[in-house]
Amino acid sequence: MTRLRAIAPLLVAAALAAVAVATAQGAGCDDPGRYEAAGDGYVLVGGCVAPGDLVVPEPAPLAPMADAETPAAS
Repeated sequence: MTRLRAIAPLLVAAALAAVAVATAQGAGCDDPGRYEAAGDGYVLVGGCVAPGDLVVPEPAPLAPMADAETPAAS
């Protein structure tokens, strides 16, 4: 029983590693893409990510600043 307790975490880790490798191989992206220099930076050319795949939320509006003449509450 003691030997099983020592080996069980290693077996679980090996199984999880095998699942991770199988998942990465089955991701289905034939063209990983590449970065090319553009006028003001780099642009991703090719790849499996379309512009609509990445959803960027609108930034939250900033809270109004307190007046500089108002003393801070202490």
